[in-house]
Amino acid sequence: QLHLVESGGGLVQPGGSLRLSCAASGFILDYAIGWFRRAPGKEREGVSCISASGGTTDYPDSVKGRFTTSRDNAKNTVYLQMNDLKPEDTAVYYCAADLTAYTMCSTRQIEYDDWGQGTQVTVSS
Repeated sequence: QLHLVESGGGLVQPGGSLRLSCAASGFILDYAIGWFRRAPGKEREGVSCISASGGTTDYPDSVKGRFTTSRDNAKNTVYLQMNDLKPEDTAVYYCAADLTAYTMCSTRQIEYDDWGQGTQVTVSS
């Protein structure tokens, strides 16, 4: 089981950028990592994933072209670069780990076993 810690959240103006980090307590080589968010009054949703191999990523249409996920296995850390942020991106952001097929990933929550505590992102002027 991995212990995951998110960081990098904060307050940013519309159009701004943030980079979130997800640091793991152990090796992440075999894990796909997903990023999820829960906005006030809404269900948690997936916003990105990256396969264990690093060769596959996926994003929903709501963030495609604005969010990019990457991983640094040497640092056991996964990143979520968020650009052109909008007020509707305001949410608590979570990362999660899935021991799954090496070349695939999913933005479905049910696939993930280990979760971080989340970091708040607020987009407001």
